[in-house]
Amino acid sequence: MTNFATAADGIRLAYDIVGDGPKDIVLIHGFASSRAQNWRDTGWYDTLTGAGFAVTAMDVRGHGESDKPHDPAAYRDLAGDVLAVMDDADIGVAHVMGYSMGGMIAIHVLLNHPERVASLVIGGVGESYVKRGRDADVVRRSMIADALLAPDPAKIADPTGRGFRAFVDQPGKDRLALAACMQAPSSVLPREALAKAQRPVLVVCGEKDELTGAPDGLASAFPNGRAVTVPKRDHMTAVGDRIYKDAVLEFLGS
Repeated sequence: MTNFATAADGIRLAYDIVGDGPKDIVLIHGFASSRAQNWRDTGWYDTLTGAGFAVTAMDVRGHGESDKPHDPAAYRDLAGDVLAVMDDADIGVAHVMGYSMGGMIAIHVLLNHPERVASLVIGGVGESYVKRGRDADVVRRSMIADALLAPDPAKIADPTGRGFRAFVDQPGKDRLALAACMQAPSSVLPREALAKAQRPVLVVCGEKDELTGAPDGLASAFPNGRAVTVPKRDHMTAVGDRIYKDAVLEFLGS
């Protein structure tokens, strides 16, 4: 049964609790995905519960079964939504794992609320986060938003924009809400902010992930960061890979 937390602004946030192990882990999915598509359908629920974790997986606002506002201003504090879910689920401290957009949200949770994070796993976010920085992220987000709002997807020139539009046009997704999510301000933080993190951080990216690049550049920005590359996988195919899962289980058990 789907659980619902309520954010500070009244938005309802859907989440699952799976398993009853002694260790808590909170999962945050990627852009235009959902807790089911990103984590359940790729086998992560089974992997983590089998390793003794109680899994709390949320739908970010605008996604899945959560409310879907069309105002970009509603997407300014996605990290706050993670805390709202943790509070509703009565979780004090947890391991946190986010993929792609979820990884970027998770970085803010770690830096703004370190007392709630035991360790952090960032999947699908790599060297482009620190090399390109906020300005490049603003340009990229604007391009994606424009692609989502284009009247005719056949006329989208940028191949990355076309890919996002095709993903967003899958049944059950709210294209206007997702465009609003992309129109919100960039959440990319500078390297000096990442250097303040004091929890263990694992960064995992696919070898062929052209969206984000290799994991090493981002992992090195954290005082206690480590990197894992998933061979022969790209941004979309790394998330369910066995190497990714084994790396996470080893990291969480260390």
